[in-house]
Amino acid sequence: MSHLIQIFLPFNVGDARQMIEAVESELLDRFGGVTLNINSPAKGLWDSGAGVERDKIIVVEIMTEELDLGCWHNYRQQFERTFDQDEILIRAAQVSQL
Repeated sequence: MSHLIQIFLPFNVGDARQMIEAVESELLDRFGGVTLNINSPAKGLWDSGAGVERDKIIVVEIMTEELDLGCWHNYRQQFERTFDQDEILIRAAQVSQL
């Protein structure tokens, strides 16, 4: 069983393109493949309690056989620092290749 890892990175912060290229390079080296949905940044909306927050986001996807939760916890913390975010969403789903 494979796992699909999705990382939601903000596109409207600092030098986002350069930061995302660094993430792409690191994940490609580590996992041997990466997909970035960057043609048109998605729009993320959420209610923060003080109003509606808006972000432009890029979804980064990786397929992997092993799901190392500690590794992804560390990546999440690294991405939160890099992108100066309170929280970066990373999610995993088991998938079957068809």
